[in-house]
Amino acid sequence: MFTRMLKLRLLNAVAPAYFFMATAVTFILHFCFFIPTIFPNPDTSLTASTTLHTVVFLFLMFNALGNYIMTIKYPAESANETAVPVCSPHCSDKVDAHYLLNGRHFCKLCKKVILKRDHHCFFTGNCIGNKNMRYFIMFCIYTSCTCLYSLVLGVAFLTVEYSISFENPLTFLTLLPLSTGYFFMGTISGLQLFLVLMLYVWLGIGLVCAGFCCQQVLLVARGQTWCQMQRGQLVENRSPWRSNLKDVFGTRWILGLIMPVQTVEMCSEDTDGHKQD
Repeated sequence: MFTRMLKLRLLNAVAPAYFFMATAVTFILHFCFFIPTIFPNPDTSLTASTTLHTVVFLFLMFNALGNYIMTIKYPAESANETAVPVCSPHCSDKVDAHYLLNGRHFCKLCKKVILKRDHHCFFTGNCIGNKNMRYFIMFCIYTSCTCLYSLVLGVAFLTVEYSISFENPLTFLTLLPLSTGYFFMGTISGLQLFLVLMLYVWLGIGLVCAGFCCQQVLLVARGQTWCQMQRGQLVENRSPWRSNLKDVFGTRWILGLIMPVQTVEMCSEDTDGHKQD
């Protein structure tokens, strides 16, 4: 138990650092390598294309980082409960959380009582619950879009700079092992190998975030949380899916799609405390 908690706490510190490092690397690659190489002559007719790609990338990055900050800024913790509950040694819940009552959990990593806890996100370092679910979902959407967009530009860069053809679908599948072998033989540079590695990082993060987003939207539409699904607990008095989505995304949900702003009023904790988990 102690070893597992230690690993989770280490992951809780490493994951945000990894996210910021990947974000910084992506930003540098876009403006120092991709844009100058793919659009080398900004004074020609390619100026509009350069501007368009720059605006799209900055828009995606702004929303990904903005919703990431909002997820941390609006934690799902209860401000009315300061006592630390004692978890029973025979607790059947997962090691990182202890189910209390009335839709409340005590997160052992956050050391706080969480309202309508869905799960603990290691990339944000806090729990996802009633107050920050919308920001988390939008963070997943824009992170996935940013990574997949970076993947497309990365492929274009390798095609222009190193004349690598991706017409054959097997090219991408064999790119990493072949590039690793060529690097140790001294055929290609470390930069090229690093770019190939980043392609797979973007693909992995993009697909994971997209899958996570679809799962969370489905749970929100059903009025259910991940903790409930893990315990096999059904939702009583289930509301229509439109009402469930409105509770999370608010009435100004269109504004929330294009800007990381608050679109739903925070419900009182007394009301949330009476909602069954």
